[in-house]
Amino acid sequence: MTDNPYAPPSSSVPPPLHKDDIARQLAGIQYPLTLSFKILALASQATVTDATGRTVLYTKQKMFKFREHVEIFTDSTRSTLLAEIKANKVIDWSARYFSTDAHGQPIGSVGRRGWRSIWKAHYEAFNPGDDTPDFSIREENPWSKVFDSILGEIPLVGILSGYLFHPRYTAARSNGGPAMRLTKKPAFWEGRFQIEKLGDLSPREELNLVLSFLMLVLLERRRG
Repeated sequence: MTDNPYAPPSSSVPPPLHKDDIARQLAGIQYPLTLSFKILALASQATVTDATGRTVLYTKQKMFKFREHVEIFTDSTRSTLLAEIKANKVIDWSARYFSTDAHGQPIGSVGRRGWRSIWKAHYEAFNPGDDTPDFSIREENPWSKVFDSILGEIPLVGILSGYLFHPRYTAARSNGGPAMRLTKKPAFWEGRFQIEKLGDLSPREELNLVLSFLMLVLLERRRG
């Protein structure tokens, strides 16, 4: 039996793969990023924008649920879910925060390094399925946080404290190579931080560290 001469030619080229939502969202972003919090808002809000002003991610949560379950959207319309962060237990020193994408696939996790983090903040970030930390996030200058916290409680003077002290946190791989840095920046009536990319990262590692910094800021805000 001969082939139908009128049938369309078969193609050996496979259909294009669906591009990963995270890779698409991070494609073309320009560093440094700006992480900002609305301090006086009734509902906690956080926005990450790149150097061109493009929104990379946005979250707005109820005040008492902001640390237990954080929903991350692609922009302030909250029409497209990008990721979620959930704690594995009630918030305490040993809580670990797991991030998943909109389809429930793991992005990574982050946890505070227990009592070692009381004086100098120390967090550990994990890639999916890893029990050994892939990144260590350490506070570079703990005295800046202390003075920023103390002066922040003094009327009028507290407004200027953010212009004097700038806590910094650096994420490094297990081999010591720096990957990202978070630095508090001067700002009135909001928390403002700059995120610098210092090394090569896959899209999921990149988002994992950005979300890890987000959780770090949320947790450290209670300590100044």
